[in-house]
Amino acid sequence: MATPRRSRRPRTTLLLLVLAAVTIITLDARGTFHPVTSGARSVAGDAFRPVQEGVNAIVEPIGSFLAGSVHYGAVREQNQKLQAEIARMRLQQAAGTDQAEALAQLSSLLHLPFLGNLQTVPAEITDFGTSNFAATADIGVGRSDGVLVGMPVVASGGLVGQIVAAGHHTAVVRMVTDGQSVVGTRFGPPPGSLAVVNGEGWGKPLSAGLIPALTPLAVGDVFATSGLQGAAYPAGIPVAQVTATRNGAASNQESVTLSPMVDLAHLRYVAVLLWGPGS
Repeated sequence: MATPRRSRRPRTTLLLLVLAAVTIITLDARGTFHPVTSGARSVAGDAFRPVQEGVNAIVEPIGSFLAGSVHYGAVREQNQKLQAEIARMRLQQAAGTDQAEALAQLSSLLHLPFLGNLQTVPAEITDFGTSNFAATADIGVGRSDGVLVGMPVVASGGLVGQIVAAGHHTAVVRMVTDGQSVVGTRFGPPPGSLAVVNGEGWGKPLSAGLIPALTPLAVGDVFATSGLQGAAYPAGIPVAQVTATRNGAASNQESVTLSPMVDLAHLRYVAVLLWGPGS
């Protein structure tokens, strides 16, 4: 069956255009210029321009994608290096801050103004034991260092607590915030009034008992160990300061809230006082 003439016309036109293009390219390669070929070149360019633009529309995005893929790997590698460098710098900064704080705490143990001539054993806190009512700390010294049950533990600011268990190279400190901690104290102008400071649990304020109602107290007033005969602590160690008071006339006692003098939450180093009630 013969092919219709209409379907052969596009093929014929395309063939003629291709032949014209080949002829023009050949003449251009020889460096020959002629008005006829120049006009033919213009006609061929106009004829092929839609085809060229269509090919470019497909090829250029592919080329850009391939180039982008090559550069993407390099950019990602640079980004990873930058993130690693930032993480390293942050780690160094944190370590520097931590070391500076540790050095400050250790240095402060050498100049505790309330120690007098008492001998101490410095120790590092290795762990905390905390719950709603408990507040203890494990330290890295024990009986081999002269540390015994009942000895006071202090740090910069004042009293931390008391040794309640001692192994050969380790010990456990019951801190002043522990629910079982009871410290006899004095407050106010000398000779001072007596009070008992009680722990209420880790992270909770301390409370004070046995303070008569309407006793004059102000925020910031300091309670220190009383040092009475047979007391668990020597006299004059700061324990806590007043943060709030409430008139307790109805119960014949003043309601007093206090906070420890020592920043227990950020504590790393302490000193054990080589002292007992008979010292």
